[in-house]
Amino acid sequence: MGELTAVLNAATGSLGLKLTSGQLEQFEKFYALLVEANKSFNLTAITDEREVAIKHFLDSLTCQATVNLNGAPKIVDIGTGAGFPGIPLKIYRPGIMLTLVESLEKRVKFLNDAVAALGLSGTRVIHARAEDFCRDGEHREQYDLVVARAVAGLPVLAEYCLPAVKLGGLFVAMKGPKVEDETKAAKSALSILGGTLENVIQLRLPLSGDERNLVMVRKIGPSPAKYPRRAGMPQKKPL
Repeated sequence: MGELTAVLNAATGSLGLKLTSGQLEQFEKFYALLVEANKSFNLTAITDEREVAIKHFLDSLTCQATVNLNGAPKIVDIGTGAGFPGIPLKIYRPGIMLTLVESLEKRVKFLNDAVAALGLSGTRVIHARAEDFCRDGEHREQYDLVVARAVAGLPVLAEYCLPAVKLGGLFVAMKGPKVEDETKAAKSALSILGGTLENVIQLRLPLSGDERNLVMVRKIGPSPAKYPRRAGMPQKKPL
């Protein structure tokens, strides 16, 4: 048994999760793909098996541990980077319909290769900036759950993500410690974009004890058509 599998086996129980042998094999394969691709271009600064298991895989799975993903909800991971949290969530809950959105072409190629190698049916990778993705009628207000991890501050992230959430759906921003200032700063943005702060779930990553906060925003009204603004504007002038 490799260290990655040992860590996942030891720690998933504390999140109320259990991985099958097939899922553990997929995580091992995903790790190998990640480390190999990382030799050619920067996907992640974390490559140690134990660290990847905790800070990427288990961190991603905290979303499964706190959000009901039963059935086959439509999920989009905006600004997914190397596939976090989307790919770990798909490995754990293969029935979800997953869309991964990434703006950098090299990462898009890696994601397509990883999805194919891992046999993740019902998964698509879209090469786009968040602002452009959410203005597309095919995607606007179409998703049960929109997730984002380590992409931007919450006022900016809300403009990137809430327009893709369907009415009644959920936007989850995966954040580190000290999230109170961000939620206060995002109050206006959430209101403008049709969202309301439902809950902030604080937890600690298994084994490391690192603090994580999952900011849960419910979509209660439509996002005005002018949002998101053109590429770059949300970052320059947050709502």
